[in-house]
Amino acid sequence: MTKMPLPVVFLLFAAALLAVIPPSTAEIKSLVISDDARPMILFEKFGFTHTGHVTVSVSSVSVVPTSSDPNPEPSRLGFFLLSEESLLQVLLEIQQNPRFCVLDSHYVTHLFTFRDLSPPPNSRFNQSYPVTSPNEYSLFFANCVPETKVSMAVRTEMYNKDPNGSKDYLPAGSTQLPTLYSFFFLCYVTFLGYWSYTCWTNKRVVHRIHLLMAGLLLIKSLNLICAAEDKHYVKITGTPHGWDILFYIFQFIRVVLLFTVIILIGTGWSFLKPFLQEKEKNVLIIVIPLQVLANIASIVIGETGPFIKDWVTWNQVFLLVDIICCCAIIFPIVWSIRSLRETSKTDGKAARNLSKLTLFRQFYIVVIGYLYFTRIVVFALKTIAAYKYQWVSFAAEEIVSLVFYVIMFYMFRPEEKNEYFAVDDDEEEAAALALRDEEFEL
Repeated sequence: MTKMPLPVVFLLFAAALLAVIPPSTAEIKSLVISDDARPMILFEKFGFTHTGHVTVSVSSVSVVPTSSDPNPEPSRLGFFLLSEESLLQVLLEIQQNPRFCVLDSHYVTHLFTFRDLSPPPNSRFNQSYPVTSPNEYSLFFANCVPETKVSMAVRTEMYNKDPNGSKDYLPAGSTQLPTLYSFFFLCYVTFLGYWSYTCWTNKRVVHRIHLLMAGLLLIKSLNLICAAEDKHYVKITGTPHGWDILFYIFQFIRVVLLFTVIILIGTGWSFLKPFLQEKEKNVLIIVIPLQVLANIASIVIGETGPFIKDWVTWNQVFLLVDIICCCAIIFPIVWSIRSLRETSKTDGKAARNLSKLTLFRQFYIVVIGYLYFTRIVVFALKTIAAYKYQWVSFAAEEIVSLVFYVIMFYMFRPEEKNEYFAVDDDEEEAAALALRDEEFEL
């Protein structure tokens, strides 16, 4: 079997990961690369309109040649843009000739090479380029001199121009995000107000889990307004002005609180029993630290980019931890269903147990549907949607999340007529028959 060239491997990884990882927080980036011998370095991905521009500034450039090639050709090191449509063509060129330099390809948009740099010691370059063909492009640096190490400070700036001449630093498919997040912020604030009113009018049956659910709505609202402000400032200035810090703080609290609420509801904590069993505590002990790790990975992914050497590793960590947490929160629901099924055979409260079993099965299905959509369907939308419509995947995720919250909160609302708190005794005989016939297998 022919060994795949390293540039091909890198391009494949980059193309796959960029399709599913959310856009970075800022579109003006300043970074330092030190003694890097990678044949290709992917900086970022951006959707351009017909008014797009990209500015690349490099300074403090130094090249450490190998002993076999003490005077590397500077035209073999440079920056270029690569569109999604041209990616396969470039891969074919490299596969046909492993020594082929991507800077020689006719399928890439050349920006500049190290031949254009000013002479040492002021090795620098600064140039802005218009993007005449609207598309989604990835900015690469190519090093076609094997084993040569490059150090440099790089500043990139990508934007589209609005009709009034102002710069829009969000990609063409994400420029609607500030409005989108603001709309859902208003939805959750309204939801929180209604939930607070429901809890106040049903104070006799309010449990601690209901207060925790109110906290979840509050944090979700704060997370959305911070996301809206974050994207708004990136849109008009290219940097988040500190809103990204607040966004990550509330994002972390929201995710941990959401997983905790699902686990506690799944165990029946506070409305069915006042305490957690040891195995249920162990699930929380596992999930919360994993969510800390997942959020650290998310921050690294969002605040850096594919130019760091461990970017692929952090993406793998995030995806793996997220999958583990999604699987872990299912166990308490399954345990509760099995426990209720066993209890129904001995306590003589058939109707009440049937109601609880039915509700837990419904909740199980709702959680599975929510996890499936937000992890699989949203992934597919981000992959197949045209770059101008990337906002659709974000809208779909927020819509499904809101629907999930509404269903979960409705199922476990603090009302005396809730299936947990009031069951008609006349239904006992019919419920007993149903429990005998229905095994409630998942």
